[in-house]
Amino acid sequence: MTRLTVEDADTAAASNENEANVANVGNVGIGWRHPHYAELLERLPALDFLEVHSENFFAPGGASQAVLEQGRAHYPVSLHGVGLSLGSAAGLDDWHLDQLQRLVQHIDPVRVSDHASFARGVFKGAVVHAADLLPIPFSSEALDVLCANVSRVQDRLQRRFMVENLSAYLRWKLPDTERVWAETEFLTTLARRTGCQLLVDVNNIYVNALNAQLREGSVCDPVQACREWLDAIPADIVGEMHLAGHCRVSDEHGDIAIDDHGSQVCDPVWDLYRQAVSRFGAVPTLLEWDTDVPTLDVLLDEVRRARGVCAEVAALSVGVPA
Repeated sequence: MTRLTVEDADTAAASNENEANVANVGNVGIGWRHPHYAELLERLPALDFLEVHSENFFAPGGASQAVLEQGRAHYPVSLHGVGLSLGSAAGLDDWHLDQLQRLVQHIDPVRVSDHASFARGVFKGAVVHAADLLPIPFSSEALDVLCANVSRVQDRLQRRFMVENLSAYLRWKLPDTERVWAETEFLTTLARRTGCQLLVDVNNIYVNALNAQLREGSVCDPVQACREWLDAIPADIVGEMHLAGHCRVSDEHGDIAIDDHGSQVCDPVWDLYRQAVSRFGAVPTLLEWDTDVPTLDVLLDEVRRARGVCAEVAALSVGVPA
């Protein structure tokens, strides 16, 4: 009869624990959009969180607030904004920040986030809102503005905030005398100065790399450019990741990739996500789908694939077959 030593028992216990950890890895949620409100509440699928756009729930009371409260009763909720205009030199909109604070107090979300972009500006002496996510220059002055606005949001909400990297379709041309920061250094400095976290959108990185290749006619590999981007971000400042689909548009003006959130995640982005999980760990991951919204089951299939990637990475790290 084979005798089991203490060392053998410890090894077996560690193996069992590792297998259990692999089975439980992944913290994955979906963007909860109107077409799936009722079905999700009826089926209650296995999800780690729901994400909603903050601005859709600013109105107190009413049907939208009631739906969000029902979702919050079953799942943690992440509030993801599109209108704070964090990079605006005109400052933050007081009303918008008031509404966000009220919603945060009411829902108690697990995370609150917005984008490294701007929408508010002064036009003909009046403050206007572009209703879009416009890119900010990677300059020292823009960094100071972004840091000040993010700090104000965190002070107001009394919680750590997250800032997402942007998919941008134009670039600022700065004076030759002004320093141009690399995006990764710009965002890392933002996190270090303010204490905020980064929300790394993997699809946005890939879309920007594709457009750089199309714009510049470069023969460089967009995937390699994305890998270098991910490697330049410190792991300890990443609090969430986003995955989404994009489209390619070709017309008389040229070719461009658009971050439309209207299709399944493509294979290169899945490969980059695998690297991101290896680097940042299995931080919460959101599957975004905002246009041509499919059936709920299609989204749940994407969730399963994301969890599978997390399991593969975890298995490799502990030597357990996935």
